[in-house]
Amino acid sequence: MRDKRQITDGARTRERQHDQQLSSLDHEIAHQTKFRSTPSEMIHKVIPSKQKNMPISTVAMLSAREANYSGKGRFSKADSCHLLSRYLPVHGPWCVDTMESRAYVSQFSPDGTLFVAGFQGSHIRIYNVDNGWKVQKNILAKSLQWTVTDTALSSDQRYLVYSSMSPVVHIVNVTTASTESYANINEIHDGLDFSLDDDDREFAIFSVKFSTDGRELVAGTNDNHYAVYVYDLEANKVNLRIPAHSCDVNTVSFADETGHVIYSGSDDKLCKVWDRRCFNARAAGILTGHLEGITFLDSRGDGRYFISNGKDQTTKLWDIRKMSSNSPSVQFRSYEWDYRWGDYPSRARKLKHPCDQSLATYRGHSVLRTLIRCYFSPAYSTGQKYIYTGSHDGSIYIYDVVTGAQVAKLEYHNSTVRDCSWHPYYPMLVSSSWDCKIVRWEFPGNGTAPVPAQKKTQRRQGY
Repeated sequence: MRDKRQITDGARTRERQHDQQLSSLDHEIAHQTKFRSTPSEMIHKVIPSKQKNMPISTVAMLSAREANYSGKGRFSKADSCHLLSRYLPVHGPWCVDTMESRAYVSQFSPDGTLFVAGFQGSHIRIYNVDNGWKVQKNILAKSLQWTVTDTALSSDQRYLVYSSMSPVVHIVNVTTASTESYANINEIHDGLDFSLDDDDREFAIFSVKFSTDGRELVAGTNDNHYAVYVYDLEANKVNLRIPAHSCDVNTVSFADETGHVIYSGSDDKLCKVWDRRCFNARAAGILTGHLEGITFLDSRGDGRYFISNGKDQTTKLWDIRKMSSNSPSVQFRSYEWDYRWGDYPSRARKLKHPCDQSLATYRGHSVLRTLIRCYFSPAYSTGQKYIYTGSHDGSIYIYDVVTGAQVAKLEYHNSTVRDCSWHPYYPMLVSSSWDCKIVRWEFPGNGTAPVPAQKKTQRRQGY
């Protein structure tokens, strides 16, 4: 009884501390975010002192630029972010495509000229954003099992890889002239086998990512070791297998462009950090805080911060400098629940992890039925000021990183939004849903928005 009371008291203390952090987030990332999206002091000279704590109007910003208050004759990056970050892509949506199967994954290319979407019914489509969203490549996936679980586009935009519930990832050259790409009929879809000699069963690959230099892939699996794999594309073989977790590895990511550090998230509720420069078969660190399995994580790209979506219906912000060498063995779940079939128990929403190491927690969206994804908003246009995520309720939620406030909720889809992607330069966001639709949201928009579809009953299945 004493131990239980001590855990409860500790949890209450950490909850108060966590709430204080979220209200002000007096942390390095908060100062970095504000620095990236706050105009210079020189710009403030054109604003009356009583308005200095208010957002600076576009007219005032343009006046300051014309008067060359920055001394450079142009906006700084922070000035640009201050302007662009207020214009959220909330108008519309306008339909990009409607297929006959669920949309599972989607992403803009690094330069924003292409958009990739993967569907359960074997199709992967690449749209030319600058050419009226015409289909530039229609790929029919080879040896698909259940669905396309993930896709990744190389940084030079020449190659695309796709995974499914199989240990084989396929790679396609997307620069060929043919619009239609049928495996081993008119184009080659090379198979990259992640299984090794001691694997006694087939396994699924839930997440796959290119390294920045395009030479390696990192993948998360549910093999016998619940391993993270690194595949060397030049040597055409697996060069590292890390027995990483105790349950399915749902998500992986390189921490930054060097490729030295890898993040992983699992159904064992843990986020782990792996440093290949000093690898000794143990994680460089572990981060605890989620009460349920982790569905996705996204790196800020600086090798320090990342966010994760959890089946506990939260997104969390992490600083890897707060990681520990082991995870506490705390058992406090007293209910039976499977996110694929039921709603999250109301009593569970009040629980707090007694050893939560996250910097902040963002709530409002719903993570049910499938591995719903979350991201930082683009650095160029917003200074990564926001976090956005899909949701089981068919909406897209946008949160302020520093305050934790929900700044927008985009509502249109009549089924789960599993993935969404914000254009790297423009105020445009594209959502991909289980209602088989790909739609885009913009500011200010350039067409007539369709009438929202009526909500329909969610089918109780997914992965």
